[in-house]
Amino acid sequence: MALDNPAFSRNSAFSAQGGVAAAQDISAQQLQEMYNQPATPPAGETMAVETTIQKSALAFGLLVIGAALGWVTADSMPFLWIGAGIVGFVLALVNIFKKEPSPALVLAYSAAQGVFVGGISSWYEAMNPGIVAQAVIATLVVVGVTLALFASGKIRASKKATKIFLIAMIGYAVFSLVNFGIMIFGGAEGNPWGLRGSIDIMGIPLGVILGVFVVIMAAYSLVLDFDFIQQGVRNRAPKKYEWSGVFGIMVTVIWLYLEILRMLAIAQSSD
Repeated sequence: MALDNPAFSRNSAFSAQGGVAAAQDISAQQLQEMYNQPATPPAGETMAVETTIQKSALAFGLLVIGAALGWVTADSMPFLWIGAGIVGFVLALVNIFKKEPSPALVLAYSAAQGVFVGGISSWYEAMNPGIVAQAVIATLVVVGVTLALFASGKIRASKKATKIFLIAMIGYAVFSLVNFGIMIFGGAEGNPWGLRGSIDIMGIPLGVILGVFVVIMAAYSLVLDFDFIQQGVRNRAPKKYEWSGVFGIMVTVIWLYLEILRMLAIAQSSD
């Protein structure tokens, strides 16, 4: 979800110098075989934005189906969505470190995360009725606006902005780990949100301020996802890497939704 998003950065197909980087590891025999191939790859064998979108729609469809299952079983079988969250995390790691993308693993990740998202959404909804609808709408708005701005060329990833983004991501990850430890050991006056809920800045909970900041980071992460996919298309990467694009987008959108959901919950609990 960042400059070093493993879904993209581990593969030279999504690098601006992808062709050069890949050529460095090609043997003489492989190079000769490449020269024997037609100058233009056969149609339908390289990445395309349209088919990446279609595959993303399939993954989101599984996410929604999984979310429905997690929602309806959240009270009767809480272990299901909690277990799905663990499975989704493991599948994310497998997808990240696997050398080549696997459609089955990407779709399995989407389904597992869907069950987790549905279950935790039900939990939030029980505490704050109406919060899930607000989070879903807000997520769709952020994704839609970001995609529209990127498609129009009004926003693009830059090296300077990406470096700042990466530093911010590391800082936020460290804060999240520290806050999690404080929540476990009760160091935030019993506040269920830890430092996010126990610290106010000008009357605004820290969690709300951080939430806005993280939503902006997630939006920029989407810009990076779109940019990496576009770069893969320009590099004429093999079609299988469309699934890497799908995985990157799924990770970012799920992260965005969960952050918005938590931000809204903190804001409502402070009223």
